Amino acid sequence: MRQNPSFAMSDVSEIRRLVEQNPWVTIVSSTDDGLVASHYAVLLDPDREDLTIVGHVGKPDDLIHGLGEREILVVVQGPHGYISPGWYGDTQSVPTWNFISAHLSGVPELLSPEENLAVLERLVARFESGLPQPRLMWAPPNDPEFVRRLEKGTVGFRLTPTRVVGKRKLSQNKTDDVVENVIVELEAGSSPYADSRLAGEMRRDLETRRTAR
Repeated sequence: MRQNPSFAMSDVSEIRRLVEQNPWVTIVSSTDDGLVASHYAVLLDPDREDLTIVGHVGKPDDLIHGLGEREILVVVQGPHGYISPGWYGDTQSVPTWNFISAHLSGVPELLSPEENLAVLERLVARFESGLPQPRLMWAPPNDPEFVRRLEKGTVGFRLTPTRVVGKRKLSQNKTDDVVENVIVELEAGSSPYADSRLAGEMRRDLETRRTAR
């Protein structure tokens, strides 16, 4: 991802927030047969305060990616959306795309079956927690034999990235008035490009920059 100093996101806490709120990632690796990509959910490692993530892939994706043997790239994609030049007012402008994203690269460590089970359990608990009647991994009708058989079809990993590129492009190169107008347009329910999450990120970024002045 090409970096622009105006849009660089290097704060570890902000990238952790991005991962926490957008756990569905793309895993990319280079193989003898070319590039391959897979899509899985990941979590921040609860025992670390850096950008270490844990997750799993289904077999045989571990072999396809050479998991644990070579570098992988994990792409985390946050809110993003089209920005019309008409939202900038009566001035020369072109359309763009606002977004938040981070690339985490490194060679992952493979987890033991017990460690993988713990990660799977945390993943299920994380996404079931918002439901009125959560179905946890070990809860009936699941039994231990079923759960362990499920685990055997996956390979868990822990990635402590050795290279991180974060980018937050939220119209920081525009005046506050223009940014406010873009936020209003993104919040408009009648717009085909309405996106409350992107609008929220833009408002949060604008307020942070105002406070820092």
